[in-house]
Amino acid sequence: MRHRTTSLALTAVLVFSLQVPSAHAANPPALSAKELTANLSTLQQDGSSHIRLKFVIKSASENKVLQLQILQRRSEESTEVIYQILWPKERQGESVLLKKSGNQAPTGMQFLPPDKSSALGPGNLRDPLFGSDLAFADLIENFYTWENQSLQGEEMIGKVNCQILESSPGKTQSSIYSRVRSWVDPERLVPLRVEKYLSSGGGTRRIETTLVTKNDKGQNIPANLLVKGPRGDSSTEVEGSRLNTKVVFEDKDFTPEALKEIKKLKSSPAEKP
Repeated sequence: MRHRTTSLALTAVLVFSLQVPSAHAANPPALSAKELTANLSTLQQDGSSHIRLKFVIKSASENKVLQLQILQRRSEESTEVIYQILWPKERQGESVLLKKSGNQAPTGMQFLPPDKSSALGPGNLRDPLFGSDLAFADLIENFYTWENQSLQGEEMIGKVNCQILESSPGKTQSSIYSRVRSWVDPERLVPLRVEKYLSSGGGTRRIETTLVTKNDKGQNIPANLLVKGPRGDSSTEVEGSRLNTKVVFEDKDFTPEALKEIKKLKSSPAEKP
């Protein structure tokens, strides 16, 4: 079965790192903003993982498909991620490295085979990842650690009555976003929708969870995502296929030199929900 974390990343994401525990109560009590952020943030910072996934980038003119792998180390103190294109062959080896420590601005490197490297800094955080609807900021930021967190009511997403959590950075926390809203399933503790509002007023990025599954720890996670960015004329489908949280990385695995080769790791498929 094909399936997605992170936080993103987002997460990661966004997207890809919003790994959260399953809840056992049939009718769980409403959580406070502090309880929600504690759960979502702590389990986003859960150590090392290796992820395989597919991007389907759709626009009015063309559709592009990319196969990627993610290497990441996430803790309360710091975050390090590498995104690498595995396929198609003509783009194989394109890589991005991002690092962030505490409230410091992220730094990183972008590598284009065979030998072109360029530094990444705060000015690049709006840039799209491999032409997708995700920005570099979505790969490295954990907005659940931001200073300002509040509940903004409830709303149905499909058949789930979600708690709406609003996050905004404090004075010492810089971001391309002025605020982020998360629609959280209170039973599975999974964000089913995330909306990010650009600080420049230049639009909104929306990330919808289209499939929830379990990882190799038995935790509920967003597996598939639909991302619509501020460009308005494109979307990106993110489909997770493999996840391994039982990997160990060294510091050398997150260096500019590490971008120049594709690290081969074994990953296990996540469990069916």
